Amino acid sequence: MPAPGVRPAPPSADDLDGQGHPAVDAAVQAMINASSLAPADQIAQYEAAYETLRETLAGIDQA
Repeated sequence: MPAPGVRPAPPSADDLDGQGHPAVDAAVQAMINASSLAPADQIAQYEAAYETLRETLAGIDQA
């Protein structure tokens, strides 16, 4: 656990093991990639990842 007031390092592509659901892995990777963008440019990436996750979870619920 980091010291109070110290932010942990953001995740990197190396943190993914690729053993999960492909759509979820891709959404997580997109969010990791977005962390290097300007804040204004991150919004579209996060919205796309959210939509992918929402659709994936909805598909699981219907199965």
